[in-house]
Amino acid sequence: MQRYLAVLTILLLLGMVCVRLLLMQRSGIKAMKFGEIDKKDFLIPPFALFYFYLIFAAAFHLPTVSRQQFFESRIASWIGVLLCLAGLMLLLLSLISFGQSFRVGIDPDQPDKLITTGVFAFIRNPIYVAFGLVLLGQFLVFPSWIFLVYLFAGIWLFHRQVAREEEFLRMRYGEIYEEYCDRVRRYL
Repeated sequence: MQRYLAVLTILLLLGMVCVRLLLMQRSGIKAMKFGEIDKKDFLIPPFALFYFYLIFAAAFHLPTVSRQQFFESRIASWIGVLLCLAGLMLLLLSLISFGQSFRVGIDPDQPDKLITTGVFAFIRNPIYVAFGLVLLGQFLVFPSWIFLVYLFAGIWLFHRQVAREEEFLRMRYGEIYEEYCDRVRRYL
Protein backbone atom coordinates (compact mmCIF):
# COMPACT_ATOMS: atom_id res chain seq x y z
CA MET A 1 0.00 0.00 0.00
CA GLN A 2 2.77 2.47 0.95
CA ARG A 3 4.52 1.87 -2.38
CA TYR A 4 1.39 2.77 -4.34
CA LEU A 5 0.92 5.89 -2.23
CA ALA A 6 4.53 6.84 -3.02
CA VAL A 7 3.75 6.53 -6.75
CA LEU A 8 0.58 8.56 -6.27
CA THR A 9 2.65 11.24 -4.55
CA ILE A 10 4.88 11.61 -7.60
CA LEU A 11 1.89 11.76 -9.93
CA LEU A 12 0.16 14.39 -7.80
CA LEU A 13 3.34 16.44 -7.43
CA LEU A 14 3.93 16.48 -11.19
CA GLY A 15 0.25 17.08 -11.81
CA MET A 16 0.07 20.11 -9.53
CA VAL A 17 3.09 21.75 -11.13
CA CYS A 18 1.98 20.97 -14.71
CA VAL A 19 -1.58 22.20 -14.10
CA ARG A 20 -0.24 25.44 -12.61
CA LEU A 21 2.08 25.92 -15.60
CA LEU A 22 -0.81 25.34 -18.03
CA LEU A 23 -3.12 27.71 -16.17
CA MET A 24 -0.48 30.41 -16.20
CA GLN A 25 0.18 29.83 -19.89
CA ARG A 26 -3.53 30.33 -20.56
CA SER A 27 -3.26 33.64 -18.68
CA GLY A 28 -0.46 34.67 -21.04
CA ILE A 29 2.36 34.11 -18.53
CA LYS A 30 5.35 31.98 -19.52
CA ALA A 31 6.11 30.40 -16.15
CA MET A 32 8.57 27.75 -17.38
CA LYS A 33 11.96 29.46 -17.20
CA PHE A 34 13.99 26.43 -16.13
CA GLY A 35 17.39 26.19 -17.81
CA GLU A 36 17.27 29.60 -19.47
CA ILE A 37 19.96 31.13 -17.26
CA ASP A 38 22.24 28.14 -16.65
CA LYS A 39 22.37 25.85 -19.66
CA LYS A 40 23.91 23.05 -17.55
CA ASP A 41 20.44 22.54 -16.07
CA PHE A 42 19.56 20.50 -19.16
CA LEU A 43 21.29 17.61 -17.37
CA ILE A 44 18.64 17.51 -14.63
CA PRO A 45 15.52 16.32 -16.54
CA PRO A 46 17.00 12.95 -17.64
CA PHE A 47 17.95 12.18 -14.04
CA ALA A 48 14.49 13.28 -12.86
CA LEU A 49 12.80 11.05 -15.44
CA PHE A 50 14.99 8.14 -14.35
CA TYR A 51 13.98 8.84 -10.73
CA PHE A 52 10.30 8.68 -11.70
CA TYR A 53 10.95 5.37 -13.46
CA LEU A 54 12.73 4.03 -10.36
CA ILE A 55 9.69 4.87 -8.21
CA PHE A 56 7.39 3.02 -10.60
CA ALA A 57 9.86 0.13 -10.92
CA ALA A 58 10.13 -0.26 -7.15
CA ALA A 59 6.37 -0.11 -6.66
CA PHE A 60 5.35 -2.36 -9.55
CA HIS A 61 8.34 -4.74 -9.60
CA LEU A 62 9.68 -3.59 -12.96
CA PRO A 63 13.34 -4.02 -13.91
CA THR A 64 15.51 -1.70 -11.86
CA VAL A 65 19.09 -0.96 -10.89
CA SER A 66 18.97 -2.68 -7.50
CA ARG A 67 16.43 -4.23 -5.15
CA GLN A 68 18.79 -4.23 -2.18
CA GLN A 69 17.34 -2.31 0.77
CA PHE A 70 18.99 -0.85 3.85
CA PHE A 71 16.13 -1.94 6.11
CA GLU A 72 12.57 -3.27 6.05
CA SER A 73 10.22 -1.35 8.32
CA ARG A 74 6.48 -0.79 7.98
CA ILE A 75 6.69 2.06 10.48
CA ALA A 76 9.44 3.83 8.52
CA SER A 77 7.49 3.24 5.33
CA TRP A 78 4.32 4.81 6.78
CA ILE A 79 6.38 7.73 8.11
CA GLY A 80 7.65 8.09 4.55
CA VAL A 81 4.07 8.24 3.26
CA LEU A 82 3.24 10.91 5.84
CA LEU A 83 6.29 12.94 4.78
CA CYS A 84 5.20 12.63 1.15
CA LEU A 85 1.71 13.86 2.07
CA ALA A 86 3.19 16.73 4.09
CA GLY A 87 5.33 17.63 1.07
CA LEU A 88 2.28 17.61 -1.20
CA MET A 89 0.33 19.83 1.19
CA LEU A 90 3.23 22.27 1.47
CA LEU A 91 3.55 22.35 -2.32
CA LEU A 92 -0.17 23.05 -2.68
CA LEU A 93 -0.01 25.86 -0.11
CA SER A 94 3.05 27.26 -1.91
CA LEU A 95 1.33 27.27 -5.28
CA ILE A 96 -1.70 29.00 -3.78
CA SER A 97 0.48 31.58 -1.99
CA PHE A 98 2.51 32.26 -5.13
CA GLY A 99 -0.51 33.30 -7.16
CA GLN A 100 0.57 34.71 -10.54
CA SER A 101 4.21 35.03 -9.38
CA PHE A 102 4.91 31.30 -9.75
CA ARG A 103 7.83 30.46 -12.04
CA VAL A 104 9.91 27.35 -12.64
CA GLY A 105 13.37 28.90 -12.70
CA ILE A 106 14.40 32.55 -12.55
CA ASP A 107 12.46 35.07 -14.64
CA PRO A 108 14.62 38.20 -15.01
CA ASP A 109 12.27 39.68 -17.63
CA GLN A 110 8.99 39.64 -15.68
CA PRO A 111 9.87 38.78 -12.07
CA ASP A 112 6.51 39.98 -10.63
CA LYS A 113 6.20 40.97 -6.97
CA LEU A 114 8.02 39.51 -3.96
CA ILE A 115 5.72 37.08 -2.16
CA THR A 116 6.02 37.22 1.64
CA THR A 117 2.53 36.14 2.66
CA GLY A 118 0.79 32.79 3.04
CA VAL A 119 3.24 29.95 3.57
CA PHE A 120 6.06 32.33 2.53
CA ALA A 121 5.55 34.16 5.83
CA PHE A 122 7.01 31.09 7.56
CA ILE A 123 9.45 29.58 5.01
CA ARG A 124 11.27 31.48 2.23
CA ASN A 125 11.56 28.39 0.01
CA PRO A 126 8.54 26.19 0.74
CA ILE A 127 8.52 24.50 -2.67
CA TYR A 128 12.06 23.20 -2.18
CA VAL A 129 11.20 22.10 1.36
CA ALA A 130 8.16 20.29 -0.09
CA PHE A 131 10.31 18.52 -2.68
CA GLY A 132 12.82 17.61 0.04
CA LEU A 133 10.06 16.12 2.21
CA VAL A 134 8.85 14.06 -0.74
CA LEU A 135 12.38 12.81 -1.50
CA LEU A 136 12.92 11.87 2.15
CA GLY A 137 9.52 10.17 2.26
CA GLN A 138 10.27 8.26 -0.93
CA PHE A 139 13.55 7.06 0.56
CA LEU A 140 11.75 5.78 3.67
CA VAL A 141 9.26 3.91 1.48
CA PHE A 142 12.02 2.57 -0.82
CA PRO A 143 15.13 2.46 1.43
CA SER A 144 17.78 1.62 -1.15
CA TRP A 145 21.11 3.17 -1.97
CA ILE A 146 19.86 4.70 -5.23
CA PHE A 147 17.07 6.61 -3.47
CA LEU A 148 19.58 7.74 -0.85
CA VAL A 149 21.82 9.08 -3.62
CA TYR A 150 18.84 10.88 -5.16
CA LEU A 151 17.92 12.32 -1.76
CA PHE A 152 21.37 13.84 -1.26
CA ALA A 153 21.68 14.95 -4.89
CA GLY A 154 18.23 16.52 -4.75
CA ILE A 155 19.02 18.42 -1.56
CA TRP A 156 22.26 19.67 -3.10
CA LEU A 157 20.46 20.76 -6.30
CA PHE A 158 17.68 22.49 -4.36
CA HIS A 159 20.21 24.38 -2.27
CA ARG A 160 22.14 25.35 -5.42
CA GLN A 161 18.95 26.73 -6.98
CA VAL A 162 17.96 28.54 -3.79
CA ALA A 163 21.36 30.29 -3.75
CA ARG A 164 20.83 31.40 -7.36
CA GLU A 165 17.33 32.64 -6.67
CA GLU A 166 18.37 34.48 -3.52
CA GLU A 167 21.15 36.25 -5.41
CA PHE A 168 18.61 37.36 -8.02
CA LEU A 169 16.07 38.43 -5.38
CA ARG A 170 18.71 40.47 -3.53
CA MET A 171 19.59 42.30 -6.74
CA ARG A 172 15.93 42.78 -7.73
CA TYR A 173 14.33 43.74 -4.39
CA GLY A 174 17.33 44.96 -2.36
CA GLU A 175 16.60 46.00 1.21
CA ILE A 176 13.02 44.70 1.15
CA TYR A 177 14.33 41.22 0.48
CA GLU A 178 17.06 41.56 3.13
CA GLU A 179 14.43 42.49 5.73
CA TYR A 180 12.36 39.49 4.64
CA CYS A 181 15.42 37.24 5.05
CA ASP A 182 15.94 38.58 8.57
CA ARG A 183 12.34 37.70 9.50
CA VAL A 184 11.86 34.35 7.76
CA ARG A 185 14.12 31.28 7.64
CA ARG A 186 15.43 29.90 4.38
CA TYR A 187 14.11 26.37 4.94
CA LEU A 188 12.64 25.35 8.31
